[in-house]
Amino acid sequence: MTTKNTNDKSHICPVQRFLKLFSGKLKPEIFLLATKSFLRFNTLLREIEGANKQSLAIALRDLTEADILEKVVIRNKPLHIEYHLTEKGKSMISLFEKMEEFL
Repeated sequence: MTTKNTNDKSHICPVQRFLKLFSGKLKPEIFLLATKSFLRFNTLLREIEGANKQSLAIALRDLTEADILEKVVIRNKPLHIEYHLTEKGKSMISLFEKMEEFL
């Protein structure tokens, strides 16, 4: 778990990358809600206490870029966007369940 002190992200410890990805208040809550069903932006704003549009948008972008969530555009009227867990995200559910058992 030791890493060299460098700015190159390829040398960052995988555990550090994981913890950084899920740091903050919103991302763990978003992940938990995503395990139950698809997500919509305004629903998340109502469900997560203290969330605001900017912080929620950043958290969703980070989780999408990390391939944890998939952004799906639903072209039915009215047009809307849903977020679903990817296969990578689904594979992390058991990891979180193990952490819950530990804590």
